Amino acid sequence: MSNQEREPIEATVAELKPQMKNVTVSFKVMEVGEAREVSSRRDGATHRVADAVVADSTGTITVPLWDESIDNLTTGSSYLLKNGYTGLFKGSLRLNIGKYGEVSDAESAIEEINSENDMSAAEY
Repeated sequence: MSNQEREPIEATVAELKPQMKNVTVSFKVMEVGEAREVSSRRDGATHRVADAVVADSTGTITVPLWDESIDNLTTGSSYLLKNGYTGLFKGSLRLNIGKYGEVSDAESAIEEINSENDMSAAEY
């Protein structure tokens, strides 16, 4: 088994920490910010990116949404992210869908959320 094929990690929002890979998280979309245009350093193409705040019963975290994923996630809906990863952006934790991540509708809607515990507020 290569390093790429690590077992998926199921986590709650509060369990997320930097450098996690292949993570499975269920969350509810609380808000999606304004999309802004950024230029890719790789190919010079212009992309849209918007920061979404998502939550579960343990806390909230910021998820950058790229291009069509901005339009695919609906505020107030619950989703399951498979094969996501965490990273730091300017010292704060982000949950990333990435190009290998899969987002699908959650099996059951997340009713209870904890908006007090913002995982993206901590400085690393």
